[in-house]
Amino acid sequence: MPTHAKIAGDLLREAANFFKSVAEQNPAIAPQMNENADIYMQAADLIENDPNGVIPDTPPQEQ
Repeated sequence: MPTHAKIAGDLLREAANFFKSVAEQNPAIAPQMNENADIYMQAADLIENDPNGVIPDTPPQEQ
């Protein structure tokens, strides 16, 4: 039986695929849709690999 984290990860990946599909059909908004897809995939990875992980309140400093 899948865990809540697995289901959430799958849903995020499906949403990412939706954004990719929109990007393919709409070149004018493709950069934003592809960025959204990447973020959703990253979120899916975080949830599946560390469901109880904590994201810091402050973003890391860019190098």
